[in-house]
Amino acid sequence: MPLVRDYPESAVLVAGGTSGVGLASAFRFLAAGVSRVALLARNAERGNAAREALLDRSPEAEVVFVQTDARDVGQVNAAVDEARSALGTIDVLVNSVTATYRPELLHRTPQSDLAEILNQQALPPMHLTRAVLPIMQEQGGGSIVNIASDAAKVPTPGEAVLGAAMAAIVMFSRVTAIEAKRNGVRVNAVTPSLIAGTPTAENVLRDGFSKALFEKAAAQAHLGVAEPDDLASLIVFLGGPGAAKLTGQAISVNGGISAG
Repeated sequence: MPLVRDYPESAVLVAGGTSGVGLASAFRFLAAGVSRVALLARNAERGNAAREALLDRSPEAEVVFVQTDARDVGQVNAAVDEARSALGTIDVLVNSVTATYRPELLHRTPQSDLAEILNQQALPPMHLTRAVLPIMQEQGGGSIVNIASDAAKVPTPGEAVLGAAMAAIVMFSRVTAIEAKRNGVRVNAVTPSLIAGTPTAENVLRDGFSKALFEKAAAQAHLGVAEPDDLASLIVFLGGPGAAKLTGQAISVNGGISAG
């Protein structure tokens, strides 16, 4: 039988856990009863501040921060080893590490930028999943949640390269789910659109082409533009025993901007 721990016994690793959806998810996991959380991020100051904020809310929890750049394979492997050593195991991995991106029409995007956009957006969750998967396979189960975006599903002007990267994350997650299910490991993707109150939202709504694009999208969100906590509640569900039979899915949380 696949390993599905109750949350008080679980250890959770949140990559990109210092702000936005990642930090909201860490708070939600602690509220659900998780007692061991590790945060991965590049910025040490923000990482330590996030750790302190989580401990202020849940002083009995064990919360660690490991500085790493998820684009670097060596740093990822070292960080996962350090997190596993601190937590004892890793039962849930949340990858919320996609880089800030400002949409632009393809013919206005420098050709030299294409590879960098793909690498920055698509590779970090792949590196982290690959590093954590053997741990979960060895222990007989676990849950991986990769954050992509609706650009993986909905052809959107200005997001040709981003959409390719997000589609890569979604297909990567689905194939990994099929490969890993025999070991009790579940892999799902969450695909938001605009998320209010995040650095990415501030960036795309600042001016120009992306401002017009996402203001139009926000007007279509008749259920309300998603906020980080909306994503976090789904992520906590996907990580836990309530989603024990759910794998290989890409779930949109977008307030009605699109259906797919």
